[in-house]
Amino acid sequence: MRPHVNKLLVALSLILAGLLLSCDSGKQKLFIYNWTYYMPDEVLADFEKQYNAEIVYDVYPSNEDMFTKLKSGAGGYDIVVPSGDYVSIMIKENMLERMDLARITNFKNIDTAVIQRIAFDKGNNYSVPYMMGGSGIAVNKTRVTQYDRSWNIFSRTDLKNRLTMLDDMREVLGAALRTLGYSVNSTNPEELEKAKKVVLGWKANLCKFDAEAFAKGFAAGEFWVVQGYAENVMREYDSTKYSEVDFFIPREGGSAYIDNMVILKGAKHKDLAYAFINFIHDPKIYARIIDYLRYPCINTAARQFVTKKASYELSDLSKSELKEDLGPALELYNKIWQEIRVGK
Repeated sequence: MRPHVNKLLVALSLILAGLLLSCDSGKQKLFIYNWTYYMPDEVLADFEKQYNAEIVYDVYPSNEDMFTKLKSGAGGYDIVVPSGDYVSIMIKENMLERMDLARITNFKNIDTAVIQRIAFDKGNNYSVPYMMGGSGIAVNKTRVTQYDRSWNIFSRTDLKNRLTMLDDMREVLGAALRTLGYSVNSTNPEELEKAKKVVLGWKANLCKFDAEAFAKGFAAGEFWVVQGYAENVMREYDSTKYSEVDFFIPREGGSAYIDNMVILKGAKHKDLAYAFINFIHDPKIYARIIDYLRYPCINTAARQFVTKKASYELSDLSKSELKEDLGPALELYNKIWQEIRVGK
């Protein structure tokens, strides 16, 4: 009977080895920290399959939340997707790896007109653009039939408690500054005081400031007009009812942004991070992301593969300004925002 026992033991050992391999497949992990709703799951899954990797994916609602979490000691992420002003801040804080663009062959696909607008990281030494966009306004046309495509829609008392604006200092104050004809990057105390008064007038009509659940509330019919991002609204809204939504960049312009893929200082999976960034700007992959987000396409080679109409075009951002690092004036902005949110 001994030979049969030995064969059984060998067979059991092989089964156990197989189970252990299935538990630890040897796949590399890539840790990504990105905006909510900002990348389709199918694209992440395709990368995992192509590179025999596992992506650990966390999300944040604002640059401030992301930055605060990282500065408070949250570690382990390889790729983060900050807006340009925060790329500048993170460079100064020595938080980013220097980018080797020779390893990102698809960088050549990015529209040079977008690259030329970049002041926060000239030469793209630390960042690769992911998307260019701007916060705008979504209106439920079944609830609000007549309106001006302007930030002043938030002044309408007849829409009181059916309005929300982002819980985002730069976006809200930027809207008020543009309404007054000022730069979204103004550091002039008098201009900022005037902008505060505009926002306080809007606040009287708002249900709340909300950067996380506004899209769900809009889709549910709780809110009729919201400041926000097109992808958030469209991800929550029934696709068969898209015709009910008018999303637009207000005629005054506002805060534009370029969100960028960066590699954090000390990232443990840099090779995989480079592969991911290059993968994203593959024309066919990028076109799928654009179809998902309905964003302006900044990858020129991908445009031929895009099948869905964007919520707005790059030309709609002509009066919008990229947010810049405010430097010491950030303290004044924080003070004004605190006064707006909770009062003096």
